Amino acid sequence: MLQIRPVSDLRNKFPEIEGVVGNGEPVFLTKNGYGTMVVMSIEKYSELTDGIELKLDEADYAAEMSNVRYTHEEVFTRLRNKNNA
Repeated sequence: MLQIRPVSDLRNKFPEIEGVVGNGEPVFLTKNGYGTMVVMSIEKYSELTDGIELKLDEADYAAEMSNVRYTHEEVFTRLRNKNNA
């Protein structure tokens, strides 16, 4: 179930929030009724970012092996064309 709590719960009910994120569920925190942040376990965060880190490492390696460079316009044009194909 989606956990939405006021940001004050982070201070006042930390053990409860820690238990929720320890079970792999994120907790969405609000301030004055608006979403402000998400709290999640390190393990869950790693699941979300490890693939990105690997791809960035691959890109760094490819850049070291080549002198070819692309502008951001070229990169985004290629991505748009690939997504629209």
